[in-house]
Amino acid sequence: MLKPWTWQVEGEVAQASSDFAAALADATQAARPLVMRGLARAWPLVRAASDGAAAAFAHLMQFDRGENAKTMLGAPELGGRFFYADDMLGYNFAVETVPLSRVCQQVLAMADDPDPPAIYAGSNPVDAFLPGFSAANPLPLPIPAVIARVWIGNASHVAPHFDVSENIAVVALGRRRVTLFPPDQTRNLYVGPLDVTIAGQPVSMVDIRQPDLARFPRYAHAMAAAVQVDLGPGDALYMPTLWWHCIEALDPANVLVNYWYNAPANSSPFAALVHAMLAVRDLPPTEKDAWRHWFDHFVFDPAAAEAASHLPPHARGVSGPPGPARAQGVRSFIARALGLR
Repeated sequence: MLKPWTWQVEGEVAQASSDFAAALADATQAARPLVMRGLARAWPLVRAASDGAAAAFAHLMQFDRGENAKTMLGAPELGGRFFYADDMLGYNFAVETVPLSRVCQQVLAMADDPDPPAIYAGSNPVDAFLPGFSAANPLPLPIPAVIARVWIGNASHVAPHFDVSENIAVVALGRRRVTLFPPDQTRNLYVGPLDVTIAGQPVSMVDIRQPDLARFPRYAHAMAAAVQVDLGPGDALYMPTLWWHCIEALDPANVLVNYWYNAPANSSPFAALVHAMLAVRDLPPTEKDAWRHWFDHFVFDPAAAEAASHLPPHARGVSGPPGPARAQGVRSFIARALGLR
């Protein structure tokens, strides 16, 4: 079983912030997950959550500006699993746009229901929905400027997926169970449609709570490489880029705040992958093998950045060093190659 690096805070968070930062720097360098116990335990939201869900939501709502949030609603028989419909032509949930305050009210109203419908309002920018929250509940880590996002709902889970940026998730109310898979398990996770997704990124077709190994036999290898961690209020988890993760909300009321950062600037590796399916995947094997050498030389080799070093700097063009001029040159080249200009 793969183990994430874990840092357990001792003493006050203010005294340990540099230790968290050092641990995060090491985890980032190694591209390994990091559990940071108690990172946000000084947050007013986390302290309010110790008095119950109503107190936590009251803290949130003091910042509410009345914005409507897209909210996913699922029938009780789904068991909180937001996914595709059986025919893969749609989804097993509905989407309504309602004020965030109403979401909180509905979660509280259903808290004692043993078999409630699932409700989930996710990825809402805090500065737009809850201005002032970030100042009152700051993330004590030196990461690049990012937009905090809030996720509110009852007991539910979304299929394993990945992010194209680094992610720090902070549990503020309720408990979360996170199952992580390294990127090299992508083949064993049976990826769903790349272009028709549930909430942005492709997901695994496997229900990890009840895996069907007859239908998805390679998932057994993913299970062997997985790690599962339970997080409580104030705990945080760093997830490196492209690490698969399934996040389950375990309690009747849950709040999570996350931070995506270091996303690819002015580029999309995922779009490049999809275009490679059009341009390369279906070529004859000998041609694909020939193109593999080009990709290795100009993209994947450790020395790929020096592939054009034998040319004078002014002649390196799209294979030159990164920067605004090269980025614009690459975009222009691609547009011409695809007949877009």
